Amino acid sequence: MKAWVESYGCTMNQGEGAKLEAWLASMGHALVDDPADADLVVVNTCTVIKETERRMLKRLEELSRQRRNIIVTGCLAAIQSDEAVKCAPDALIIPPRSYDSFIELVEERFGPAEQPPTIMVPASSTSAILPIAQGCLGDCSYCITKLARGRLVSYPLDRLVEDARRHLSSGASELLITAQDTAAYGMDRNTDLGELLSAIAALPGDFRVRVGMMNPQSLEPILPSFLGAWRSAKLYQFVHLPVQSGSGRMLEAMNRHHAPKDFELLVEKLRAESPDMCLATDVIVGFPGETDDDHRATMELVQRVRPEIINVTRYSPRPGTEAARARNQVPGWRSKERSRELTALRMDIGLDLYRSRIGNEESVLITERGKKGTMIGRTDAYRPVVVKGEHAIGSRHLVVVTDATPTYLIGEVRGT
Repeated sequence: MKAWVESYGCTMNQGEGAKLEAWLASMGHALVDDPADADLVVVNTCTVIKETERRMLKRLEELSRQRRNIIVTGCLAAIQSDEAVKCAPDALIIPPRSYDSFIELVEERFGPAEQPPTIMVPASSTSAILPIAQGCLGDCSYCITKLARGRLVSYPLDRLVEDARRHLSSGASELLITAQDTAAYGMDRNTDLGELLSAIAALPGDFRVRVGMMNPQSLEPILPSFLGAWRSAKLYQFVHLPVQSGSGRMLEAMNRHHAPKDFELLVEKLRAESPDMCLATDVIVGFPGETDDDHRATMELVQRVRPEIINVTRYSPRPGTEAARARNQVPGWRSKERSRELTALRMDIGLDLYRSRIGNEESVLITERGKKGTMIGRTDAYRPVVVKGEHAIGSRHLVVVTDATPTYLIGEVRGT
């Protein structure tokens, strides 16, 4: 059959979507570039917030009306399969924990493909997503992903290193390491993230590695090992460390297992190791029971720490979670107000930090095409840079920063 895979949500889901594409191709299904041409549509879902859930269900209803063969994967398939079946009664539901049986389940439902199997070569192999684990060790009171993905299952280190080697041999110049909590990697296998990163960095070639989200309580115990690997020039000096709130009271209600001060001390240690690092964090506003004082504590923490990237999310009750049962839900209008206030602060900080880099010369890896004759690249700290002209994806250049916005740098290529 002609097949199409559409993935929503986090980098982990995007990486798993690429794996599903490869499996379909290996079975003999023809991957198409337009969903309108597909006989079989895989919807690799996300359900992290209510609005995303609505989009997923609406998409399933649309495909069902078109009488497509549908496979539902991702978090919705794991935690809200009944809702998926209501929208697409004939869909094949394959949750993430059943991916090992994906090929068998697809063949059982739809039969073997008519075409011979093919080896899938990605259209753009510059960036390769490398999922390293599934599930986590946390018990955040708001998180539906934990219910969908379950407890931590780390993938074997030697297999991951071989996957990285294969991506690099196929032309990738950037490896994106991803999991629900990358810092928890190996805690179920008597190894750790630092050991994995060191093994990947030891592979030959000129490439960069971006480490995905790490929870503070998971990073702290492995910090020496992580820093040992992070010193490699092949690792982006970038850390995504979600704090979620600057209020200790809120963090306790969220079951985050760290205090605001723990987060700040961890950032201090990371910056002492790499002063030019780029820090990204996540914040939830409008969590049940959040007061003006709690929100003010978050704003003050952000002003002290000054992250370059803040992913602001308005709290959304998710079925089956502890927080959804709380009676002290924050009104939507107040959550929006706090989101706007925090986003404005994030933009002010971003513009100030990026303007301070004007005149700097940066080594930039070109990773994708931009708009209106531009290319987008990443510095050694994973800061995005927009440059004019045609430059090969995967090429590296010396770039002088000439201007800045709150979210990216603007530069001119001066050499290679």
